[in-house]
Amino acid sequence: MSVSTLTPSTTVTRPRASLIVAMLGFFVVALDAQIVNVALPQIRNDLGGGLSGLQWIVTGYTLMFSALQLFSGTFSDRVGARRAYGLGMILFTVASLACGVSPNLPVLIAGRILQGIGAAMITPSSLALIREAYHDATARGRAIVYWGLGGSIAAAAGPVLGGVLTQLDWRLIFFVNLPVGAAALMVLARVVPSPRRPTPFDWLGQITAVLALASLTYGIIEGAQLGYGNPVILALFAACAASAAAFVLAQARGRHPMVPLGLFRSRTVSTALAVALVTMAAFYGVVFLQSLYFQQQRGATALETGLLFLPMTGLVALLNPLTARLMARFGNLAMTTAGQLLMVLGLAGLWLLPADAPTLLVALVMVPVGLGGSFTVPPIIALVMDHVPAQNAGTASGVINTARQVGGSLGVAIYGALLAGNDFMTGLRFGFGITAVVLLIFVAASLPLRHAKQPQH
Repeated sequence: MSVSTLTPSTTVTRPRASLIVAMLGFFVVALDAQIVNVALPQIRNDLGGGLSGLQWIVTGYTLMFSALQLFSGTFSDRVGARRAYGLGMILFTVASLACGVSPNLPVLIAGRILQGIGAAMITPSSLALIREAYHDATARGRAIVYWGLGGSIAAAAGPVLGGVLTQLDWRLIFFVNLPVGAAALMVLARVVPSPRRPTPFDWLGQITAVLALASLTYGIIEGAQLGYGNPVILALFAACAASAAAFVLAQARGRHPMVPLGLFRSRTVSTALAVALVTMAAFYGVVFLQSLYFQQQRGATALETGLLFLPMTGLVALLNPLTARLMARFGNLAMTTAGQLLMVLGLAGLWLLPADAPTLLVALVMVPVGLGGSFTVPPIIALVMDHVPAQNAGTASGVINTARQVGGSLGVAIYGALLAGNDFMTGLRFGFGITAVVLLIFVAASLPLRHAKQPQH
């Protein structure tokens, strides 16, 4: 369909419908990353499993989410963002139903893996829909902020909603996805079909990426129980290294690489991706550890735990709309740096708080972590999207979301391993302290980027 054949109503409707669909997609994907945490103790009571089992309920989702982001970005470009989004949402909704009726822990983890596959298809295609609908950089940045608002609302609602539903039945935390998925598919029908690019799939790159991430995550989680000198764990780390090397080689020499290595020639893009990984590791780690901390160390119920997260997540949702104005006034890089510093403040506070600190004070100290994370997501995405041409929007969005979700998976895996290797409070504090130091290093690495110029397309 050419521009000349569009009716006035279609011209108005397409950006709005695309934005609503993108927001609903990010909402339901982010919701499932958050809502499950407060339900973990109850799930363990019903289905069994130790700490590693709880980690796999979280990382089974985030692992496939991260491992298939790159494939899904190419898939979105090839079949069209609209179609890719629809297929992903259908799979995600069906998998949510499977999680809700799962009779045991392995079936639940399998359902979470399928949810992750659906989420991986939804996220890059939702960003590609925004890229297609908004051609002006300022309007696109504003739309990305609203897209992020969907995730912020999910982050705010997730722990509280999870706590409320868990009081009734933890299975309801998965059934809640069904009406959201149905609404997203209904609005998707109003979005104009997306253009397609006949790009071949990079099967070798995708297989080696999955093997590298899966073996690394499995090795970190299970190594905490078996010991990192165990031959099986060492073999997993060796498989990770070999798969990662094969992936880079496939991207460098393949005819149709899944991730054009040219994307990383930009120092701005490379630094933004690294920051995205670490900040997501911090955020997911805080949510995972503090959910267990409040219930296991402080004796809070699932609902009380959800309410204790509300100061952090609720303030994030309230202040998220201001991010667009702050980005326009101070720039993407300044906002990214400020967000990291806020996260450092919160992590350092959690690291230094005494064990007998009032529970409400602990909840308040978590606020800068969530607020800082929300301040980094839209500007980091905008930095990356502004440094790639429009025809690579799907691939670029897949890369940025891969970095974010790999960070989330590794955050839960590494923080959980620290808990398994130490007493609870020692492992918790060590993880938060190390992450704060790493973020400070990335703040210093980001400062020279203020002199970098945006490339012309």
